[in-house]
Amino acid sequence: MNPTSVCHPRILSIEDDPVLGAYVHEQLGRSGFDVTWCQNGREGLEIACRQAFDVVLMDILLPGMDGLAVLTRLRQSHSTPVVLMSALGAEADRISGFRLGADDYLPKPFSMAELHVRIEAILRRVALDRRPTPMLPVHQAQGLDFDEERCDVQVAGQPAGLTRSEYRLLDVLHRSGDEVLSKAFLYQHVLQRGYAPHDRSLDMHVSQIRRKLKAIGYIAREVRTVWGKGYVLSAIDEMV
Repeated sequence: MNPTSVCHPRILSIEDDPVLGAYVHEQLGRSGFDVTWCQNGREGLEIACRQAFDVVLMDILLPGMDGLAVLTRLRQSHSTPVVLMSALGAEADRISGFRLGADDYLPKPFSMAELHVRIEAILRRVALDRRPTPMLPVHQAQGLDFDEERCDVQVAGQPAGLTRSEYRLLDVLHRSGDEVLSKAFLYQHVLQRGYAPHDRSLDMHVSQIRRKLKAIGYIAREVRTVWGKGYVLSAIDEMV
């Protein structure tokens, strides 16, 4: 379990560069975060396993134990969101981090404004995860049954035949109520990778969901595109 901090979000920063580490510690502290800073990978893992944090910021090249090894060990018992920070900007490094369970990847050098925005985005996502499914009006929820075990939805016993990614996307949109979710959020939360402007994977999933829901006769709600903002699951006649 990873309890949410009551007042100030708790951040664990694992960064061996004394200048950058001190700067991040000071600036995030001024922004209202409760920051713990260490400079060794093995020590960072011990602290992360012993205490509850809302976000872990971690360099990849660390003494004692490298960041990817720390991430691998941490994911065996904890789901605390992790943001990797590294000068290693190659695609292979980003892929390795995401595959091992990283929630975001921030290449060095970066601005404190960007780091702050990314932390806030992760905290909002975690809050959404922990929020119970909203009580939707009967006419909106009627007829569409979510089957968590099969990762599919059905209408009157007829399954839509969604893939796991399609089901997860639809479920996240369903749980968000009338909130528009950005592409960046959905890529990270559903597809487990960062958003790239030329990546059409999410658009393809949305297209398939629309087609499959229509095929089983579900027309009460649809996945709608809100241009410049993202996607929302809403009633056909509802203006976004």
